[in-house]
Amino acid sequence: MASQSWLKVWGQRKMVALALLGFASGLPLYLTGRTLQAWMRVAHVDLTTIGFFSLVGLPYSLKWLWAPAMDRYVPPFLGRRRGWLLLTQGALLIAIAAMSLHDPSTGLRLIALNAIVIAFFSASQDIVIDAYRTDILTTREMGAGAAIWVLGYRVALLTTGALAFVLADRMPWPSVYLVLSTLVLIGVASTLFAPEPVLREPPPQTFTEAVVLPFREFFSRAGPRRGFLVLLFIVVYKLPDYLAASLATPFLLDIGFSQTEIGAVQGGLGIAVTIVGALAGGALIARLDINRSLWLVGLLQAASNLGYYVLALAGKDQAYLVGAIVVENFCTGLVASGFVAFLMSLCNARFSATQFALLSSLMGVSRDVLVSPSGAIAEATGWPLFFLLSLVTAVPGLLLLPVFAPWNRPSPMAAPHEGTAA
Repeated sequence: MASQSWLKVWGQRKMVALALLGFASGLPLYLTGRTLQAWMRVAHVDLTTIGFFSLVGLPYSLKWLWAPAMDRYVPPFLGRRRGWLLLTQGALLIAIAAMSLHDPSTGLRLIALNAIVIAFFSASQDIVIDAYRTDILTTREMGAGAAIWVLGYRVALLTTGALAFVLADRMPWPSVYLVLSTLVLIGVASTLFAPEPVLREPPPQTFTEAVVLPFREFFSRAGPRRGFLVLLFIVVYKLPDYLAASLATPFLLDIGFSQTEIGAVQGGLGIAVTIVGALAGGALIARLDINRSLWLVGLLQAASNLGYYVLALAGKDQAYLVGAIVVENFCTGLVASGFVAFLMSLCNARFSATQFALLSSLMGVSRDVLVSPSGAIAEATGWPLFFLLSLVTAVPGLLLLPVFAPWNRPSPMAAPHEGTAA
């Protein structure tokens, strides 16, 4: 695609909306993950408990259970997609603000319960945003749309991370959560600004149809064997990235970096390289197609963990910290753009909420369940060996690629024959 054509695609109103909705989608994740880990570590919670706290993210893995309701039912305002967005964002604002009422040194159970509530409404918001993105983009726009959404998503992760750490050195952690809850208003504004997608096929007419037809359509299209291998691939593909990220903050704190140092590097330089990585991912898909992009970015995401391995050997060193964060964030943006485009390519617009929820929830199995023993592993092996072991977890995903995404085929073999219409 020519440069002018790319600029025209990215300049559309729906692309601006996708960037803002990407921010809204990414905002809650670290508030129950990386920033919560830092709060607990400062409160002297042990690493094993912190590692198992990843289980509060289970709603991200189970969101396909209630996604059919969001395909079937339409709120009485703003349409099928934007109406549900406004409802979930209002609930998120309240739930995040409620975290300011807790103390990890005396009430870990209440914090866990509140974090699960945040994860539930965040997962519900993701159901609708993912469906919106799939519905609003044509096949030709998927690479650009994935890149612009990932850009917003990663800015949210790095903003909440950076702002949280900087604020935490200046005010108590409960106050930090109260301040960060106001960022949900960006999502509310994006919902009101975004155009509602035009549905070219009728939605499911009954709740039973909304539950059954998305699964039947996917497996009839992909075939039972290939379909299950696609689902397995989604579970394992990003495991190297999730393993490293699950304990990145405790690792950096343990080797001596302050909260402000971590926040400044991740939120300043990290945002810039993530933007470059996300946009490079969109350009890579346009040049190489989805399948080849999956091969290349899969190798890069595993290699990016070497930055943390080198830092673990070097100890507290500002130059190595900058290098590790640059490599991690560039590769994460690159990988996320390619993977989001891949997931969108597998969805039928009529059932996009349910199908994308099923596919993306499987990533949550990797992020929230498979990595839950990571704290215990790190304590048993030490940081350098832990990051080396994370490289090995890239092998299963790469071995599955030839089954449904061969190098010489432009799109996955399980994708619908017709692209998504705007």
